[in-house]
Amino acid sequence: MKPVSSKNSNVVITGVLVLNLCCSVCIVFLNKWLYSMINFPNMTLTCIHFLATSLGLFTCQMLGVFTPIKLPLLQILPLAVTFCGFVVFTNLSLQSNTVGTYQLAKVLTTPVIILIQSNFYDKHFSNSIKATLIPISLGVLINSYYDIKFNVMGTIFALAGVLVTSMYQILVGSKQEDLQANSMQLLLYQAPMSSILLMIFIPFFEPVFTLNGIFNGDWSMSVYGLVALSAIVAFMINLTIFWIIGNTSPVTYNMFGHFKFCVTLLGGYLIFKDPIQFNQLMGVLITLLGIMSYTHLKLQKSSHSETSSSNGIKQKISV
Repeated sequence: MKPVSSKNSNVVITGVLVLNLCCSVCIVFLNKWLYSMINFPNMTLTCIHFLATSLGLFTCQMLGVFTPIKLPLLQILPLAVTFCGFVVFTNLSLQSNTVGTYQLAKVLTTPVIILIQSNFYDKHFSNSIKATLIPISLGVLINSYYDIKFNVMGTIFALAGVLVTSMYQILVGSKQEDLQANSMQLLLYQAPMSSILLMIFIPFFEPVFTLNGIFNGDWSMSVYGLVALSAIVAFMINLTIFWIIGNTSPVTYNMFGHFKFCVTLLGGYLIFKDPIQFNQLMGVLITLLGIMSYTHLKLQKSSHSETSSSNGIKQKISV
């Protein structure tokens, strides 16, 4: 995507940030409503989202929003499999847990990624970075312990979602580097492949033509309207995230992520009347403190690396 360079760039950036916020919050509440109130099948909804994302990406490609490149299908297959897994499991977590517990459980992805990379990818992290994982994990545990809607299946789905999401994010990073492709170029292959994989497995795990199936004929037009809206919103999230990363600083993107985190938690308690105790609130605050500390240290390190790189280039030029 081309960066914004006009006088109204700040207005445009603010508008896209607001759009991303609305979409990110709406997708959680739309999916929660479809799962909890309507009992819409999880994998089927995920497949619809992937199909909508595929269609949207093909449209963006035709409009010249990004330039596609040819990628080997076998190299993309592990991405497509983990892409299916992380979306399905996180949606099952959303279906089984309160919005607050679902949102906090996703935060555990960071500690798990660091654990995997440290043990299997020979990557090293500073002690200060590792220390921030303590309040993150502690806050999630405190919230889960005092959540009166806590349940075993919800916990299993949440932990499975964290594990698969971590593997997916690590794979995305390595594949982008190995294949020299950006996220949109990878997603152009991932989304259709993931759709096909889910279409193969859906009949074995979910009803299709029977009760609560997508083609059972009993769903009202309003239900199909909500499904279509959630699919459009899912694609808009992918598109706006890519645009935000390309047109703002890492500080803006990360701080905005914290704001979305807080808004989603608050919305869950207000819209779905999820009960929250004082101890849960303390868990949320401890987790948020850990997230902000982690982000601050990562951005400091990134800024230091960029400064060192810039100084090195200047020295080479002067020589």
